[in-house]
Amino acid sequence: MTSSQDLAARSRAAVWHPCTQMARLADMPPLPIARGEGPWLFDTDGRRYFDANSSWWVNLFGHSDKPLLDAIKSQLDTLPHVMLAGCTHEPAVRLAERLSERTGGALGHVFFGSDGASAVEIALKQSFHSWKNRGRADKREFVCLKNSYHGETLGALSVTDVQVFRDAYDPLLMRAHIVASPDARLGNEADALAAMRTLLAERHAHIACVIVEPLIQGAAGMVMYSPTYLAGLRELTREFGVHLIADEIAVGCGRTGTFFAWEQAGAPWPDFILLSKGITGGTMPLSLVLTTNDVFAAFWSEDVTRGFLHSHSYTGNPLACAAANAVLDRFDAGQLDVNRQQAERLTRAFAPLAPRVAHLRQRGMILAFDVPEAPPRFAERFHLAARAHQLLIRPIGSTVYLMPPYLIDDATAAFLAGAVTTTLNDVLA
Repeated sequence: MTSSQDLAARSRAAVWHPCTQMARLADMPPLPIARGEGPWLFDTDGRRYFDANSSWWVNLFGHSDKPLLDAIKSQLDTLPHVMLAGCTHEPAVRLAERLSERTGGALGHVFFGSDGASAVEIALKQSFHSWKNRGRADKREFVCLKNSYHGETLGALSVTDVQVFRDAYDPLLMRAHIVASPDARLGNEADALAAMRTLLAERHAHIACVIVEPLIQGAAGMVMYSPTYLAGLRELTREFGVHLIADEIAVGCGRTGTFFAWEQAGAPWPDFILLSKGITGGTMPLSLVLTTNDVFAAFWSEDVTRGFLHSHSYTGNPLACAAANAVLDRFDAGQLDVNRQQAERLTRAFAPLAPRVAHLRQRGMILAFDVPEAPPRFAERFHLAARAHQLLIRPIGSTVYLMPPYLIDDATAAFLAGAVTTTLNDVLA
């Protein structure tokens, strides 16, 4: 065996891989990665692969980015961890302050979690509990959009409508209201808002919150819709007195062209914004729940039963907070302007592919297209074929998408367009 074959075999025997049908690993072996540099990952035999999906959408500035590593190393020398219950530390305080400032103080309080699903759990609990503390315990229902994805813990699955994740655990889940989702391909945003109005008019006395992925429904296949829907949704939630949760775990941190995707709505801020994935640039697990003074005030009491008693041992880990502050430093230095230029390069490079595919679409640094009449196991076949062209990419069903690190020059954009096109030719041949 080569070094890569040996490590893959050992992994199949000992590691239960996430989001993976283990019985398929003999035909679809895991890539044994030894190191990363910039947008490239290198396997144990020295072959390289462009990380086109940013290692599950987390890597913003490339692997082994020096400013991020320096921030973590510096923090490691002083305070790797301390519990955030009864203690505090500069990296967490500074991070919370800076994120609040990016909302103009509208979301003035930040709660720390470990990952995206935990952030969803936190926001759902905070929404319900804040209503309960205000004497409205009847407001306990949740609303999500059709085809939405918000994570795989039981609470997050309850507001997820991707059946492959949800169905096996359906008997364990809460019953959320699932409302029609907007989709620019269908031109249905007005109808989707009308459906939301109908539900809220009927059930608002019992609904705690609506949760939405702003601008792009990721796991649904990069379904994109306009900021106009978000503005209309915010009007409805304010009119009917329910909370709005903007799940920006996948689309925050500059992915859509603004730091928060919500900024493009031109509407009042939601009651909650959730961040994870890119907030530490692909280095440390961290999630954050930003919320309003009004929600925070509902818990202000010396009565322990009115407090928000949620935690995990590594809440507000200083290493992760140091990484997140280094990420914010990059945005303070003009990263969004750089991203706009990179997005334009992707647009130009992929334009020739449009006649061959369906619904070539892009928002910021996220580009996707659909493959009509895709063959069986298309996503698996595309992923495997792409490896031969130095590309690590995982389609969603028959949708191919790119969410690359923010390192796209003209040569890189041309490489990506060429590798994707050649892979598509191989799979459809």
